[in-house]
Amino acid sequence: MGDLPVVQAMRYASAGGKRLRAFLVLETARLHGIAPERAIWPAAAVEALHAYSLVHDDLPCMDDDDLRRGLPTVHVQWDQATAVLAGDALQTLAFELLARSECSPDAAVRADLVLGLARAVGAQGMVRGQALDIAAETAPEPLTLDQITDLQAGKTGALIEWSATAGALMAGADTGPLSVYARKLGLAFQIWDDVLDVEGDAETVGKAVGKDAEAGKATFVSLLGLEAAKSRAQNLIEDACNALDCYGIEAECLREAARFVIARQS
Repeated sequence: MGDLPVVQAMRYASAGGKRLRAFLVLETARLHGIAPERAIWPAAAVEALHAYSLVHDDLPCMDDDDLRRGLPTVHVQWDQATAVLAGDALQTLAFELLARSECSPDAAVRADLVLGLARAVGAQGMVRGQALDIAAETAPEPLTLDQITDLQAGKTGALIEWSATAGALMAGADTGPLSVYARKLGLAFQIWDDVLDVEGDAETVGKAVGKDAEAGKATFVSLLGLEAAKSRAQNLIEDACNALDCYGIEAECLREAARFVIARQS
């Protein structure tokens, strides 16, 4: 019979992308002496979770996008019901991967990873950010800069922070410096997404551009101006890199990843 459409859709949704979150898990794990064969489990988990969020965000009842990573979105390639179920299955897969003994021999570590991810993506984190974003579309007044920053801390930043601190958590080490790094990185990432929505083209970016301006949504670019938004992102990346000083040269790959965030074209 072959795979069910929902399984095909899960594979489709998980393919491609920058894999930034998985990279952050793997690199911070390496930084703390965690073996790759263990770190790959939370890395795969966060990519499954991220894929779920994109599948659901693209639905007509959410952001209503027909293009993702240069390909038709899941609900376009299949149908809305398959997209909902594929997203649901990817989300639960993420927690299954974290709960496996291969992730860590220490059940307490696995529980902490699961708890942290649940908080990062639930009503305190990513879902909250998406809910605020949807509410802003019909709000009588555009969001302020502080409100957008708060929204994006949940919608984008919380999952990036979980990814960047996973390695330290697995090692029982201090997550503080990596939390600072991740918060700066996550905000810069979203600011750059707003820049690309203005300057990018759909073929390079891999999804529709200019939608925020058409909808009259407040963004970092609309509130700060294009050049000031770019400058803000640059300053955030410098702060992120400085947060890694305690790791010395060993954190250079993480610094390069931060610089990539504001050099990317998609």
